Amino acid sequence: MNWLIITILSYFIFAIVSLFDKYLLTRHIPNPKVYAFYVGISGIWALVLIPFVNFLIPDFITITLSLLTGAIVAFFLYGYFSALNLFEASRVIPAIGGLSPLFSFGIIYIFSAGEEILSFFEIIAFLLLTSGSVLIMMEKEKFITLKSLQLSSITAFLGALSFVLSKYVFLAQPFWSGMIWIRIGAFLTALFFLFSKEVRKEVFLKRIGFKKNTATIFLLDQVMGAGANILYNWAVVLVPLASLVIISALSGIQYVFLFIFITFLSFKSPQILKEKISKEILFRKIGAILLIGTGLAVLALK
Repeated sequence: MNWLIITILSYFIFAIVSLFDKYLLTRHIPNPKVYAFYVGISGIWALVLIPFVNFLIPDFITITLSLLTGAIVAFFLYGYFSALNLFEASRVIPAIGGLSPLFSFGIIYIFSAGEEILSFFEIIAFLLLTSGSVLIMMEKEKFITLKSLQLSSITAFLGALSFVLSKYVFLAQPFWSGMIWIRIGAFLTALFFLFSKEVRKEVFLKRIGFKKNTATIFLLDQVMGAGANILYNWAVVLVPLASLVIISALSGIQYVFLFIFITFLSFKSPQILKEKISKEILFRKIGAILLIGTGLAVLALK
């Protein structure tokens, strides 16, 4: 069950990264396309690993699959940042978090022609984790609109598709080689954002990326994000294909950590981050945490 521990650790780091993302998107880089561009091109760091890891130049089909996976990752990031920019996070994040495991389940079932299925206990854990994930991300009276649902659905599908395809990439070549090729795909796709006039204006004229404070925070964000991605993808390598959806359903753990961080900062350092936390919200979050904890227990004990 090493993949479970690695997954939880990756979501812990992702929770910290999401705080940096929120800060940068709201104060320094509000354009989601520009932010997706910077995140996408930052993945080129993976090239420095080539002399030190088992990097291969595989067959044409494997390279194409790897680059395609990276491209879908870039478009997922753009969709995710766009959803956060256009709609309230409390509307779109529960939708994306709830739909992603379901899309992952369907994609795996189709790709494997129905051969890869969850066991009874894994299905119970999947339902508990998904329910807890949606509950912990929801806010009362924040109903999702048709437009936000459409964007959330597309984003969730892209995330699920890149997630499942990455498993097939790692089945076809060594871990580090697959990681590097996927990052190359994301980098090349991010470059296409430069065809957008607004992106060129932000990047070359306003020079957001060269402001010292913004660059420092962004660099720290990307270093932590890279570490989380390595752990996350290593968990994808270790887990059986049929159980891959469990990793997606475990995304609620990231929001458990995020809720803890936000609650702590709201009380201890409200000047940094202040969020209203009522008794009702607290009880709902605790209920969600209990559902997620029960799902984890089922996985650990099955």
